[in-house]
Amino acid sequence: MVDVVSSEAGIPRPDHPLEQSSSAKWFLPAFGVLILVGIIYVGYALSQDLAAAKTVPWILLGIALLIALGFEFVNGFHDTANAVATVIYTRSLPAEFAVMWSGVFNFLGVLTSSGAVAFGILSLLPVELILQVGSSSGFAMVFALLVAAILWNLGTWFLGLPASSSHTMVGSIIGVGLANQFMAPAGSATSGVDWSQATNVGTTLLVSPIVGFFAAAALLYVMKILVRNPALYQAPKGNTPPPWWIRALLIFTCTGVSFAHGSNDGQKGMGLIMLILIGVVPTAFALNRTPDINYLEAYKSASAAVEQSLGKYVKPGVTVADPKAAVQEAVRSKTWSDQTTLALQTYIHNTTAELQPYATVDKVPTDLVSNARNDIYLIGEALKLIDKKQLLPMKADDLKAVTDYHKAVDNATKFIPLWVKVAVALALGLGTMVGWKRIVVTVGEKIGKSHLTYGQGAAAELVAMVTIGMADRLGLPVSTTHVLSSGVAGTMAANGSGLQWSTVRNLALAWVLTLPCSIALAFVLFVILRHVF
Repeated sequence: MVDVVSSEAGIPRPDHPLEQSSSAKWFLPAFGVLILVGIIYVGYALSQDLAAAKTVPWILLGIALLIALGFEFVNGFHDTANAVATVIYTRSLPAEFAVMWSGVFNFLGVLTSSGAVAFGILSLLPVELILQVGSSSGFAMVFALLVAAILWNLGTWFLGLPASSSHTMVGSIIGVGLANQFMAPAGSATSGVDWSQATNVGTTLLVSPIVGFFAAAALLYVMKILVRNPALYQAPKGNTPPPWWIRALLIFTCTGVSFAHGSNDGQKGMGLIMLILIGVVPTAFALNRTPDINYLEAYKSASAAVEQSLGKYVKPGVTVADPKAAVQEAVRSKTWSDQTTLALQTYIHNTTAELQPYATVDKVPTDLVSNARNDIYLIGEALKLIDKKQLLPMKADDLKAVTDYHKAVDNATKFIPLWVKVAVALALGLGTMVGWKRIVVTVGEKIGKSHLTYGQGAAAELVAMVTIGMADRLGLPVSTTHVLSSGVAGTMAANGSGLQWSTVRNLALAWVLTLPCSIALAFVLFVILRHVF
């Protein structure tokens, strides 16, 4: 366990950066008011959305949302050190103020996120579980992966190890997929884990600490060549803050990492909350109830265009008995045949025909909403085989019709209401202010053998900020923890400061064990919960 007042890096206790007090006593009450306003807004917006629901299982909905927001809360205090350790240990900001500052920008990062990462994570899940999210297996899936992720995050936090919440969530999703495949009746068709998507995500998580280490080390070298101010590469003296320009740079990078962390990590909770809402109250959340009155008409128009384009590739004499079953099999096996082309064209025609009489989503009968959402979502997964995997070669104009329709499908099924973003932002922001000292000490004192310098802090934070921001724009889940902690290690190596290998070994061990342990936890929990629901 990490001692939060450790002095292993040679920092005398009276001058310990965690002992710095903040004079901004107004900050916490102001943030408290913001939280109260946010809670009131979330409650009001949720009640408005639920007005469209036939029935609401309040207890199940409350428990599910509490666990999902609990994951983001734990994520907040688990990952706080990634942003604040450098500004605290360089005396750029007092510890308490730094944590509150980080909490605010985590909050803002969540609110402005795109949602791409949220649905990129969800695409790892077996398609049949997403389509049956309101069933017993769907609830077991959501609860198993959330509880597994929370348990592993709490365990590594207790030991003061900066483990990756992204890594943990991916492992939990893989564990659920494997368990679903394991429990499937013999001979049944189940897609299990989408290993191609899992490989892409796993590669990103694997590469991120390597990028963090070498990029931060290289940046420090460049800084030493271009910025020849000795003060930048010296440890802080006492409680004296750094020169104003260095301080501004460190605060800027802290702010950027906090914002990027919120925009990337906050999306994991958003995606899971949307799965919960779709499963528990599908009549209210299965389809996007956007205020754009042309949204459903645009979908119908795109549907007609892609139906016509697919017709050009349907071969004479091909027949399909059950179009939906044929599309499901193609999605499950990631294969394409002549029957698949006809099946998808017919399935799109039938689905659109059901929605044709209705001008807006609000007019669609509640009994039809959930089935329509599943049909549209399955069509979207099938379209990926064309525009992503190119299993059906098409001309450029026809492929454009497919991609346009794919966007309309995503607009209908992959959406995040503003109140969900606010709820996740509140949970992540609150979590940022709780339990942060354990991992802050690990990052600030136990990676290198000497005190963190201003230049090292700036290099590590700048690399983390840019890397996470780029990953967010590309829709890739990246480990804030791995990028930042490996960045600090890279600057220590580049500076010749030396590394505390016991800590490095522990970090590497946590990094190696996170995936198998979270897979195992989620696997066991899913098997147990399948017998509960």
